[in-house]
Amino acid sequence: MLTFIFSLLIILSAAAAIFTGNVREITEAVLNEPVNAVELCIYLCGGMCFWGGIMRVAEKSQLTDKLAGVFALILGGLFKGLDKHGRAFRAICMNITANLLGLGNAATPFGIEAMKALAEEEKAGDTATPSMVIFTVINTASLTLIPSTALSLRMKYGSADPLEIVPAVWITSAAALAVSVTAAILPFCGNIKREDKT
Repeated sequence: MLTFIFSLLIILSAAAAIFTGNVREITEAVLNEPVNAVELCIYLCGGMCFWGGIMRVAEKSQLTDKLAGVFALILGGLFKGLDKHGRAFRAICMNITANLLGLGNAATPFGIEAMKALAEEEKAGDTATPSMVIFTVINTASLTLIPSTALSLRMKYGSADPLEIVPAVWITSAAALAVSVTAAILPFCGNIKREDKT
């Protein structure tokens, strides 16, 4: 579906350029923007490698176990029945930590590992368990304390005050997380109540 949408956008852009007489501009964009994209990837790569390395050091030094202990107090009610010392919960903790630092790319491998471990630990089969659903929501609408990638982009493009977005990021990410987690939990609360009545 996405392939169709992007192909359609490219065709419409080319047609609009031809009909409006802006062929030169679109030709320059086709030649220059791929170079800019590669430069941007290289610029962001350093920060991602640094923080990704820090996360791996934390994992190898068993700092993740301490993080799991802290997160167990906070997330214990959301992930009921999950082993707080198991592989799934450690991966969830690392994913949340990476998201707190604004490192979506570094969080992705931990997210995949967490989902695989959850499927094994809870014997999910083809159906997502409540823990898997809640984790997906937390990962998607993640709380961000240090939006590292956004700050790097603002610095690259000459922002006078790259840090001015931080309070807004805190407010919006906290609100999005609260609403999303509440919406994810409510259906399961209904199922629990129905089971209790039966």
